[in-house]
Order: sequence, then structure tokens, then C-alpha cells
Amino acid sequence: MNNSVIIYAEELSKKWIDRLAEAGIKVIGIHPTGGKEAVTSLTNLLEQLKTPEYRELIDYAHSKGLQVEYEIHACGYLLKRELFDTHPEYFRAGKDGKRINDYNLCASNAEAVGLVAKNAAKLAKQLYGSNNNFYFWLDDGKELSCNCPLCSKLSASEQQLLVLNEMIKEIKKENKDARLAYLAYVDSIVPPKKVIPQKGIFLEYAPFAKYTEKGEDAKELIEHEKEMIMPLMQVFNKEPKKVLEYWYDNSLFSYWKKPPKKFVLKEETMREDIAEYKNFGFDAISTFACFLGKEYEELHGKVDITPFAKAVR
Repeated sequence: MNNSVIIYAEELSKKWIDRLAEAGIKVIGIHPTGGKEAVTSLTNLLEQLKTPEYRELIDYAHSKGLQVEYEIHACGYLLKRELFDTHPEYFRAGKDGKRINDYNLCASNAEAVGLVAKNAAKLAKQLYGSNNNFYFWLDDGKELSCNCPLCSKLSASEQQLLVLNEMIKEIKKENKDARLAYLAYVDSIVPPKKVIPQKGIFLEYAPFAKYTEKGEDAKELIEHEKEMIMPLMQVFNKEPKKVLEYWYDNSLFSYWKKPPKKFVLKEETMREDIAEYKNFGFDAISTFACFLGKEYEELHGKVDITPFAKAVR
């Protein structure tokens, strides 16, 4: 597993590819936007991947020695929300016990999980030029897991892992070398205890709280996030372990609104973080670098990626 830089799907260009290749980065990650736009942005990407123009960019990345990965909030695509009309039992129960089709699914419903797993295997085959690492994240946010009588006995982490375990089984039927990321992020930062990862499930640790938490509880939440690293690594100790960071994520720093703000890298902080992650024993380190494409360059000029590339070597 190699270090990587992750950009929005619509920002992929030969300029970005050349920049990463020249810096010595081995993997470019392509990320459709998440949140409420997750299904639409993934659908758009899959249509782009059918076009000669976009495939040419993927092939160009390969020609420059880059591997390609796709990091996706995929749950809403893998379980169509329209199914709620005929199968409300597929979807999560809110705290009041009522089924809702806003986010995620009922992890205790075997039919729902099976459908998600089969669709994940189909999705893996549509990701043109991908390596064997797949990232089919569930919906992000706090308290978005299922609260039905069965699921309420499981943490958000355990619900996620139940679904991922079935996904990797299906994906491996077509690709025996496939691996699938467990995203340790927000509610799933706490390691699962009641569910054991299947072979091929690897840890992707994403410390989001340190960038987003404010107020009196922020310090405690950020410390808790870091305290989870070693317990997570123990649970997912049989596969490579990866960090997903935000040092270059100008979409985050622009509050996901355009036009993108002028980006300023906190280089010393990044270097300290990377040294710490290396000491923990992570196998790969990645950073988002969204909102730094053509539109950004026209407004503010080119962003230098070499500080990250040098720090992770």
C-alpha cells in the first residue's frame, strides 16, 4: 500500500497527474463528493468513466507510474432510497424506532446487507483502472446508524463492519486480491468489539474531529480520536493500515463552498503529524487535496504538493 493524494473526480487533469508523478507520489485517489450529493456525484463519475476522454486521463496516470483508487461515500448508491416504498425494513430505524430512508441501512437485515454487497461487487467492476484497494464508505455523520431492536445492540462501528464483511466476500468472488477499507471516522472511530473483520478489510483512519470540533468538548473529542489509534490497529492488525488526512483539503477549509479560498499549508503541523503516524506504524499516509484544481489555479495559482511528498518518504 502506497501514500496517496485524493482529489475530486471533476478536478482530475493531466496537470494534477504530472504534479503527483514528479513529486514521487505513487497513488492518485479520485473522490466523488459526499453528503447529500453523494449518489449524484458517484452516478456522474460512473458516466464519465464510460467516456474515452476520462479513460484517457486514467490511462495517462498509469503511464506516469501512478496507481488509481476511488474513495466513495457509496451507501446511498448501493441501496437505492426508492426501495423504501416496498422494503422499509431495509433501512435504518431512528431513535424513535421508526424506519427512515435518509442514511445508511439496517445492518441486521440480511436481505438489505446482501443487496448492498452484491451491488458493491458490481460497482468495483465499473471503476475503470482501479487497483485492488476499494473504498465504499457508508454515509458520514453523527448518529446515523440503525436503532432497531437488533441493531441497537451493535455500535456504529460494528454495524459498518457487518456490512463491509459481506461486501468483501462478494467482491472477492471476482477479484481474489481485493481489499476494502473500514473508515474509522466520526462515530466509527471507536473500534468494533463484537464483529471481527473478514480477510481483506483494512483500516483507514480519518481524524475528522480535529478539524471540525469546536467549543468546550473539542479538546476531549480530539484526544479521544487519537486514543483510538492503537485499539483500532489491534483490531485490524492483519492488513495494511492507512491514514486519511486533510492537510491539503481546501474544500474543508473553504467550508465546501465555491469559489475556493486561498489555501495556506500548515507545513510544520503536517510534518509533526506524519512523524507521529509513522511512529504508530501506519503503512500508508494520504491527504485530501480537493478544491485545488483548474478553478483554484485560475484564482490563486498552483499549490505545491512536494512538502507532503517529501514528508511521507
